[in-house]
Amino acid sequence: MPAEDSRDLYAILGVSRDASQEEIKKAYRKLVRQHHPDANPGDPGAEERFKKINLAYEVLQDPQKRAVYDQYGTIGDAPPGGGPFGGFGPFGDIFGDLFDSFFGPGRTSGGPSRGESLEMNLTITLEEAFKGVTREITVPKLETCARCGGSGAEPGTEISSCPFCHGAGQVETQQRTPFGTFVSVAPCRECGGTGRKIEKACTNCGGSGKVRTRQTVEVKIPRGVDTGTRLRIAGEGREGVQGGPPGDLFITIKVEKHPLFERDRDDLHTRLELQFPQVVLGASVEVPGIEEPETIDIPPGTPGGKTFRIRGKGMPRLRGSGRGDLYAHVFIDVPKNLNEKERTLVEALAQEMGVPVQSAGLLDRIKQLFS
Repeated sequence: MPAEDSRDLYAILGVSRDASQEEIKKAYRKLVRQHHPDANPGDPGAEERFKKINLAYEVLQDPQKRAVYDQYGTIGDAPPGGGPFGGFGPFGDIFGDLFDSFFGPGRTSGGPSRGESLEMNLTITLEEAFKGVTREITVPKLETCARCGGSGAEPGTEISSCPFCHGAGQVETQQRTPFGTFVSVAPCRECGGTGRKIEKACTNCGGSGKVRTRQTVEVKIPRGVDTGTRLRIAGEGREGVQGGPPGDLFITIKVEKHPLFERDRDDLHTRLELQFPQVVLGASVEVPGIEEPETIDIPPGTPGGKTFRIRGKGMPRLRGSGRGDLYAHVFIDVPKNLNEKERTLVEALAQEMGVPVQSAGLLDRIKQLFS
């Protein structure tokens, strides 16, 4: 069974929020075969997983229940008492948490409320994180049905007040306890919290008043973002409920790994490979930069492992001005295949310095002549 958020019916089935009915049915059949209690003897958790799968499918395979769940975090046929998911026994607490996360504890769906916020991930390059970039992304949304205008009723048919809640969209249940009488309020099970009874459901939206669409949203990514940066785009989430404001869209950034640089917050680190003569005699060399190469002076006798710091040549700071630093780490490139002349020069240097080395034999010299 896929890793799930027990409050999310889509996660239980392992499908996306814009999955088709066929995809939902296919995922359900696969999970039922995999997690049926008869197929998992001795597994005490199999029955609970099986119940969750069936519950998720019961809601998502029904277009009207699914639409209400997408909007309200509840479903239309939940019985009164014990919260919007009180009719599901041991899962009441699980889905009660989901309802609270959408509306706040104790709040009902009888009036206008803010739409659900959406979460998406976006991958960019290090260069794009340095410069800033504008990207267009496709966002799955629920929009008001054009055929019925959001009423959920087929045009030309009647909409009457719900006889069960008398148009309130919610019902109250009193429960007497040793501590007194408690009153719980839950969405009406007959109308799903709308307060209306539809004679005939709209053929376009199935009575939900909403249709699934995809919308292109422009995302402006500022300079200096890093993996894990979260951007908020106001009003680009799902539509509000009963005239409430729309939710927001949250974008979590991931910056791709770079072949030349490693990032540490606002600083960049790169590998600087130098030849033996350069570290011995000193040299002026170019260091790769995120914007352009930087020239630095290598002093004579520079050891391998030395780090050069180039101030202000790292990544721009997301909050605040200026940039981080660029660090160049020295690695000495030791030649492995010397020609005859090069080897003679190195041997002469070693002899001059009094350093014992292994001289090439006659056979090695012959090989070098013909290589």
